[in-house]
Amino acid sequence: MLIDSFGRVHDSCRISVTDRCNIRCFYCMPNENIQFLPKSELLTFEEITRFARVLAELGVTKIRLTGGEPLVRKDLHRLIEMLREIPEIVDFALTTNGILLDDQARSLKDAGLMRLNVSLDSLRPEVFRQISRRDGLEKVLRGIERAKQVGFKNIRINAVSIAGLTELDVVPLATFCRQHGHHLRFIEFMPLDAQQEWTNEQVLNGRRVREQIASVFGNLKEVERDDPSQPAVDFAYADGQGRVGFINPVSEPFCHACNRLRITAEGQVRNCLFSTVEYDARELLRSGASDDDIKTLISDCVAAKAAGHGINDPKFVRPQKAMYQIGG
Repeated sequence: MLIDSFGRVHDSCRISVTDRCNIRCFYCMPNENIQFLPKSELLTFEEITRFARVLAELGVTKIRLTGGEPLVRKDLHRLIEMLREIPEIVDFALTTNGILLDDQARSLKDAGLMRLNVSLDSLRPEVFRQISRRDGLEKVLRGIERAKQVGFKNIRINAVSIAGLTELDVVPLATFCRQHGHHLRFIEFMPLDAQQEWTNEQVLNGRRVREQIASVFGNLKEVERDDPSQPAVDFAYADGQGRVGFINPVSEPFCHACNRLRITAEGQVRNCLFSTVEYDARELLRSGASDDDIKTLISDCVAAKAAGHGINDPKFVRPQKAMYQIGG
């Protein structure tokens, strides 16, 4: 088991498969002049699978594929098939912006993907474009519908909440998800934008979002967490028609229950989304190192994990990498 110095057991890993993306959300990456990683620097499917097998031997049972946008990685379904052969991995998920989901939903499902999160911050085309700096709302909506048709259940919709921009999207997104049976989660805007222009004033507090929903749909009742380590606090609607969740890393940090590791697309292991230190697994994977050597690197990474990310601490140091370079 991977246990840090604060007693937190790590059984989940987010694996980024690419830093590339087909949209340019301002809270994640710059709009232009991006130097993406050369293909040779990305972990191969075989390297990712070996790393995942080592993780499984250390007690990791949950894997989520991220990016960038993971669906721009060619033949991603083949990686999923490879990872699904690891018997210890019992929960296998993917986060996508949904642009390519209409075309790939069937192959993802057939490959063995179990759960799906789709990022959707607004149902208004003009706001979607303002955030993503690209068109594509209709493609995302078609992708979500296609995923439902091929058999994905309880699809999660992730919406980043941004003060002064997305207040008018809260109720329409809640209505949409209630009507279509999706699980909506609002996420506070975090300081991981490439321009490093984030300020606390841009954070649309999760409590305010919850109050806004309750004013329309009635009181929300907090429900017991399915997983004590999940970042979201879920609430049931008063009429029993679904749930809505809130991930509030800025106003209500949940670091005390964190169970996650991350590995970037180029093979750098991180013990926190906001870590300023990385551990080079790619060098080990490509230099003939043993599985035990990789286990030592992972264990050292977990052992060095801080108590929390410290966003609200005056001494907080922002990571140099943006979200797309780390893995969402």
